[in-house]
Amino acid sequence: MNIFIIEDDRFYSEIIKYHLELNPDYTIEVFTDGKSALKALKDRPDMVCLDFSLPDIDGVDLLKRIKQISPQTEVVIVSGQEDVSTAISLLKEGAYDYIVKDDDTRDRIWKAAININNQRELKEEVIDLRKQLKEKKDYKKKIFGKSKAMEKVFTLMEKAAKSSITVSITGETGTGKELVAKGIHDYSERSSKNFVAVNMAAIPKELMESELFGYEKGAFTGAANKRIGKFEEAHLGTIFLDEIGDLDLSLQAKLLRVLQEQEVTRIGSNKPIKLNSRVIIATHQNLQKKVEDGTFRQDLFYRVYGLPISLPPLRERGNDALLMTQKFINEFCKENKMDVVKISPEACQAIQDYTYPGNVRELKAIVELACVLADEIILNEHLKFITASNMKHLLNQERSLKVYNKLIIQHFLEKYDNNVLQVAEILDVGKSTLYRMINAGDLNH
Repeated sequence: MNIFIIEDDRFYSEIIKYHLELNPDYTIEVFTDGKSALKALKDRPDMVCLDFSLPDIDGVDLLKRIKQISPQTEVVIVSGQEDVSTAISLLKEGAYDYIVKDDDTRDRIWKAAININNQRELKEEVIDLRKQLKEKKDYKKKIFGKSKAMEKVFTLMEKAAKSSITVSITGETGTGKELVAKGIHDYSERSSKNFVAVNMAAIPKELMESELFGYEKGAFTGAANKRIGKFEEAHLGTIFLDEIGDLDLSLQAKLLRVLQEQEVTRIGSNKPIKLNSRVIIATHQNLQKKVEDGTFRQDLFYRVYGLPISLPPLRERGNDALLMTQKFINEFCKENKMDVVKISPEACQAIQDYTYPGNVRELKAIVELACVLADEIILNEHLKFITASNMKHLLNQERSLKVYNKLIIQHFLEKYDNNVLQVAEILDVGKSTLYRMINAGDLNH
């Protein structure tokens, strides 16, 4: 905490300074007149210990000017006179306290500093909590998208957040299923409690039961201490079971029982523990097909189906890829203290045309690599995965034959360094046709 002492009695100011400096977290500056203190108010002190009777500025006027320049600064008046009416008027003008100079002055200033510091920390904590809450609830900044497909997702997320219904999120790998689950949690009444994510595909079958349900000390060899499971950790909060389609059949019955009874029994114990947790599941697989194949229990399927949210792949999200590209560029350059790079129209077209088998995760990797490779402008040559794979995925999109012709010719021009004669020979197209298309602006050369 930064404290100003404004006192014309140098001996007295040094006594107060020495006393306050017993707290190493306090930074003390001493001024012998009001004018010099006012010039230093740009530093926005947290507290001012002000002698009421200064030689250059009236105490009331100085208090008003301090509060005008730095409203958040708390001012403690120290006076040699015990005047109740003066004290009341100063408190009305915004003084934090009025202290009369006597044997207890130092202790009263010390206590005032403690109270002001506690209030300051509390205000900062409230501001920080409000900021965190705003960031949590503003999930559209994290789950970016302005397409109609994503607006449907946002609508369902808001509906899901208003209740504790189980939510099942489906979508291809890399579409952001965990971000959606976290967004629902952060927007719900459980946002102040734990969000526990469990990747079912990443945990070995032999460890899954102990990870989910926990175990008691001595339950098995190596169980040296008691350990709570993921479900207990998520009590009153949300548990996110990612890639639930990979859960072994032998454990599906145990998971079903936990979901039905809302209780869990640790390995090595006979005592059930009551739970109250929100369940959100996700998978890139078709659970209904797995039910038909006999690899996923039908009763568990109906238990976890709840409110279904289907995340569209990036190739079905209109201009979202371009919007997200700029977002990723800005974030990456800011994080790495780089000048923000621009992106060429040709690279924008390539990004728009690509089908993204890895979805948002792939786009982010492509953009970050391009930012590193580019000098000032991202060109097609910097989009490594896209330029290598565009032709492979070209036919996945419905286009006119004229557009396909342009895309195919453009691809080979880029591949063979704009050698028109070589491309004309490979594609069996007249070179005059290619030159005509280039002059007309249909091709980049």
